[in-house]
Amino acid sequence: MDKTTDNFALATVPSDVRPIDEQSDEALALAVGRGDEQAFEQIFYRHRKRVARLAGRFFNRHEKIEEIVQEAFTKMYAAIGNYSAERGQSFAAWLARIAINSCYDELRRMRRRPEGSLDDITTDEMAWLASQSRPRNAADNSESIVILRDLAAKLLARLAPEDRLILTLLDGEDKSVVEIAQAMGWSVSKVKVRAHRARQSLRRVLEEYI
Repeated sequence: MDKTTDNFALATVPSDVRPIDEQSDEALALAVGRGDEQAFEQIFYRHRKRVARLAGRFFNRHEKIEEIVQEAFTKMYAAIGNYSAERGQSFAAWLARIAINSCYDELRRMRRRPEGSLDDITTDEMAWLASQSRPRNAADNSESIVILRDLAAKLLARLAPEDRLILTLLDGEDKSVVEIAQAMGWSVSKVKVRAHRARQSLRRVLEEYI
């Protein structure tokens, strides 16, 4: 998945665009607000890999990741007048919030047609799940890690969009409850309740196989 997002990021950046290291994100954001297209290109160059990586946490198809990246930067451009560093939020955090909400919107659109399915679980994944009910004497090897990663994506795809979003941000992105609340515009208590319910939902799915 990292390879996919990296390939996309490199393929969508013009060869003649280079980062302007001496200008901060905030300065570039002001320039974008004034209609400076080169400043927008620089912001895209700096942040496209991070947005693609974030989208890759939720979607495994190159085309879908590309759609999310394009949507996130389009929304960023349209809302750039609302950004202000004086409000105490960095530009990177503000853009991440837009990207996360773009992912969330797509998860809701895909609710009735999830990317993964329990029917797609392979024989190796089934064996790995069954092994979790038995004592383990050996440490997990690299093959087990790959199986766990792919299986987790399939299982998460069966959850409600809010549940999948929260578990991915908590466990995949290592974001705090406060950070998720700020990104989604939710209360901290709502995030905690949703996280608890999401883990319960995931356990119910796993219990069918363990």
